[in-house]
Amino acid sequence: MKVPFSPPRIDEKIINEVVDTLRSGWITTGPKTKLFEKKIKEYIHCSEVLCVNSATAGLELMLRWFGIKEGDEVIVPAYTYCATANVVMHCGAKPVMVDVGKDFNIDVRAIEEAITSKTKVIIPVDLAGLPCDYNEINEIINRKEIRNKFNPQTKEQKQLGRILVMSDSAHSFGAEYNNTKVGKVTDVTVFSFHAVKNLTTAEGGAICFNLPKPFNNEELYKYLSIKILHGQNKDALSKLKAGGWKYDVIEAGYKCNMTDIQASIGLVEIERYEEDHLPYRRNILEKYTRAFSKFNWAEMPTYETSIKKSSYHIFTLRIKNITEQQRDQIIEEITKQQIAVNVHFIPLPLLSFYKNLGYEIKNYPIAYDNYSREITLPVYFGLKDEQIRWIVDAVVKSVSKVLEITSDLAL
Repeated sequence: MKVPFSPPRIDEKIINEVVDTLRSGWITTGPKTKLFEKKIKEYIHCSEVLCVNSATAGLELMLRWFGIKEGDEVIVPAYTYCATANVVMHCGAKPVMVDVGKDFNIDVRAIEEAITSKTKVIIPVDLAGLPCDYNEINEIINRKEIRNKFNPQTKEQKQLGRILVMSDSAHSFGAEYNNTKVGKVTDVTVFSFHAVKNLTTAEGGAICFNLPKPFNNEELYKYLSIKILHGQNKDALSKLKAGGWKYDVIEAGYKCNMTDIQASIGLVEIERYEEDHLPYRRNILEKYTRAFSKFNWAEMPTYETSIKKSSYHIFTLRIKNITEQQRDQIIEEITKQQIAVNVHFIPLPLLSFYKNLGYEIKNYPIAYDNYSREITLPVYFGLKDEQIRWIVDAVVKSVSKVLEITSDLAL
């Protein structure tokens, strides 16, 4: 490929930090993981941060902590990656899918209509890195009539006294909402540090806690640090201390901790993220916007508003007035020119598993419309201006060929 889709940023700083970890002899959860948690907390200004081995694990961990079980409902957008709904299924609960808006994010009005006495959690998804409408979502769940619908079954649910809002912010590390970093704008936020994310640790994730009183976020962090290590009350580092070998297991927990090898990559990335990485990605989105704005067939994504700043994770270009089949043909033509592109995402009701459960895409018309016309263009640190020109040229040629456009400015 002349242009890959999303290669990770691996330079000498990262290699040296990983080598330092390997030479230290401490490669599992240890001092660098704890330092990475501290750095994320300082960056976000949230109450507490717990690093885990994936965002998926973080989402499921928090659902289980909140007591989600069979008979419960969790509201999710129909337009997201399958992990958002899969974790609900793992807990035995029902994903209640709602449509999205033109910005790809969950429709707040659809959330309100979907709330029942069985609703325990809402999982908004910051698709492409653009924050959801958190003020509106938080206002809904705190409304008296919505609180009155809430039917708590566990100690945690009774303490909160309302629906939990847990943001799936896999795309939005570094994004801002009302001049506040995503990670501090609602009860719980879960980030992904997968290989294709802005900030990567190869695989990994983090949970940010901002639960209101009477919750003690520090105590919750300590408890969940045990839960992610099989319920063992001492991690490997603690057991190395003199006489510290003895441990107890307080519950049948899980195994989803982050390692120091992963954290060492994150430590390099977070130090240069705000001043180096985010501006670079923003610049790519601006160049795409300038290049495609001259074409009548191009619909630009929203990545900044008066109260929102994206993390500039991906560029979700939509082609106006085309079918899904034409979109697929355009992608095929772009790929022939050695440019890697993608589609974010296939809506959940189109996936065999959820389709077989009875979810129907006709109930989510905006999600389908967004999907059927969307092509995700490469955005990554190190993408050069020449490569951007190749990408734009490939897209323009491919759209013109498939749609038989004779004028560059008309569809």
